[in-house]
Amino acid sequence: MPEFPWDRLEVFKATAAEHPDGIVDLSVGTPVDPTPRLVQDALVAAADSPGYPLTYGTPALREAVADWLRRRLGVTGADPAAVLPLIGTKELVAGLPALLGLGPGDKVLHPALAYPTYDVGARLAGAEPVPVAAGETPDPEGVRLVWLNSPGNPHGAVSTVEELREVVAWARGIGALVVSDECYIELGWDAEPVSVLHPDVCGGSHEGLLALHSLSKRSNLAGYRAGFVTGDPAVVKELLAVRKHAGMIVPGPVQEAMRVAFGDDEHVAEQKARYGARRAQLRGALESAGFRIDHSEASLYLWATRDEPCWDTVAWLAERGVLVAPGDFYGVAGERHVRVAFTATDERVEAAVERLKSA
Repeated sequence: MPEFPWDRLEVFKATAAEHPDGIVDLSVGTPVDPTPRLVQDALVAAADSPGYPLTYGTPALREAVADWLRRRLGVTGADPAAVLPLIGTKELVAGLPALLGLGPGDKVLHPALAYPTYDVGARLAGAEPVPVAAGETPDPEGVRLVWLNSPGNPHGAVSTVEELREVVAWARGIGALVVSDECYIELGWDAEPVSVLHPDVCGGSHEGLLALHSLSKRSNLAGYRAGFVTGDPAVVKELLAVRKHAGMIVPGPVQEAMRVAFGDDEHVAEQKARYGARRAQLRGALESAGFRIDHSEASLYLWATRDEPCWDTVAWLAERGVLVAPGDFYGVAGERHVRVAFTATDERVEAAVERLKSA
């Protein structure tokens, strides 16, 4: 396994913490705002849960998810029977190659700038992770799994319908499974993200396709570990069978909280407005301090650069009490950028803005 990247940031975290007004931690995209009250109430109401929950999820949860897919993402073929709850989506990202039976000789493609767990999941299965730059056509030999991530982490770039359609056609042509990590899909700012399961992308068929979604970002449920996978019914059925054997089950009260969260759009709009205000403040302050913001059309991050090695930027910001993530955490193509999360409280964001203005 590669070194856990966040361990390398500890010395800079210590430097930032020495600021007289305390650290402003913009390095990790973890929610800081309250979990919506209606979701908390649903969790509490379902707390008396003595029996084993269903690995497949309750029918009511799967119907709520399918309705959300149709209502919010335009996935006309959304089928409750093809919805499988997850204990957060990271566990599936890390475990999917192994669950699919991949191993030595198999290749797992992922974006060159990407969430590190795509790479780790391939390694855990004994398969070969292969980073692919945007616009690159990889060698199809041995390719079994293709990861997509739009809106992307760390850079917030959004793939167009045409770009997604091209990848889907290529993968179907070689018999590879496409899995699209869409956890930021409701957080578009300068572009409207589209699901790989949208009929304009997939032609109305979900064959050979999976999509992952999470409640961590759009509903502040990171602590609940609540997500789902959907798409090709045959693949979902196989994943369900394996997960039954392995006891990989979302707790019953969390399933009910998920059902309520996917049925309500108001709290999502409120949270997006909070993030939008923080994003605007931080972007303006970074640009006034000499940074350039690239991509960042969606998601919870600003992809910022001063055209210098990313660790120099991390050190410069840490000296001002602001902690960010170095771009090379996400691949060598990020070595001159930093990722700035706007998942901090209003007070901490305002503190960062003031420090950047006086830099």
